[in-house]
Amino acid sequence: MPKSAYEVITPAKDRSCVVFASPHSGRDYPWSFLRSTVLDEHAIRSSEDAFVDLMFDCAPEHGAVFIKAGAPRAFVDLNRAAEELDPALIEGVRRQGHNPRIASGLGVIPRVVANGRAIYRGKLTGEEAQRRIEKYWRPYHQKLQDLLDAAHQRHGQAVLIDCHSMPHEAMDGVAKSGVKRPDIVLGDRFGAAAAGEVVDRVEAAFAAAGFVVTRNTPFAGAYITQAYGKPARAQHAVQVEIDRSLYMNETLIRPNGDFEDVQRALRQVVAEVARIGMGRVPLAAE
Repeated sequence: MPKSAYEVITPAKDRSCVVFASPHSGRDYPWSFLRSTVLDEHAIRSSEDAFVDLMFDCAPEHGAVFIKAGAPRAFVDLNRAAEELDPALIEGVRRQGHNPRIASGLGVIPRVVANGRAIYRGKLTGEEAQRRIEKYWRPYHQKLQDLLDAAHQRHGQAVLIDCHSMPHEAMDGVAKSGVKRPDIVLGDRFGAAAAGEVVDRVEAAFAAAGFVVTRNTPFAGAYITQAYGKPARAQHAVQVEIDRSLYMNETLIRPNGDFEDVQRALRQVVAEVARIGMGRVPLAAE
């Protein structure tokens, strides 16, 4: 089993209402897990948001909290609901309606990695699935909510920046001829997960750092954005998807020659986004 559900890095001095999170960059692949798959140690990483944590772990330098997953996405997907169990993978699970994520093998316990490659030789027991949820999914989400609650109590609002990466090919179907291909996709579930002024600040920060930004297409935000985005309660959630090809060789899963430049640009973004809400008068605790 992976050693921990998450790691939290806190600032020396809390100055920001923003919580940065990386739920898909976990890379603790224990031998017992690798032995149970039909994939090798390289292929199993294909759906991982490799190096995303290294792009955003500077958040504490700017007064914001950073939380990252310990368990890899192929083991348990923290951006799915705990109930999104795949009957094609997990014994004893009944099919309940149509869920496109489950149907494609991308439930809370994934059946496949990128390009639809199967992870396992057969099915998992229901006990194994629940063990992963109880040991990794629930602790991560409990801690994430605790961090957002603490930010809200101290600053009067909380902003979650949920950090992900996307394959370069993900934009093939939406990049328009004659229009510069987006580097970043921001997802706020079409305004349901965050106030417009918050998303505007995030978009402006990326644009000022030289990134081409679009919103909600093809990624509007999944479970985390939906579950934590409650702008009416001053709790906002914005999903960030970064084109992996900007900073890594997607085939080899290695940093490319532009890695440090992109990392430097993203550090500028993090510094600006962490300033959201600074100077705001905290609301009284209810």
